[in-house]
Amino acid sequence: QVQLVESGGGLVQPGGSLRLSCEASGISFSIYTMGWYRQAQGKQRELVCTISSGGGINCADSVKGRFSISRDKAKNTVYLQMNSLKLEDTAVYYCNARYSWNARSGYDYWGQGTQVTVSS
Repeated sequence: QVQLVESGGGLVQPGGSLRLSCEASGISFSIYTMGWYRQAQGKQRELVCTISSGGGINCADSVKGRFSISRDKAKNTVYLQMNSLKLEDTAVYYCNARYSWNARSGYDYWGQGTQVTVSS
């Protein structure tokens, strides 16, 4: 059974920091691309950052320079360090694990989400 368990969300003031964690089980963690997505109320889910099995990183322009993603293969965990948080970063943040062996086939798993609220 695949599980992605997120933690670390909460309430923070503008300019503050949070670190999200996502521990994966039931998958071969090292071969998966891991990512963080977010969905603000009334908006579509959007990419925040991804990190490939080889360590390649892709982040949305809106978070570049403020957020960073990392993974610990020994702990089967991916992290999202969020600094200089803004009001518009408020959203539910979802952990994602994705593995594709061709353009049409693969696995795609999601965590349950963790709320991040930036408010003064």
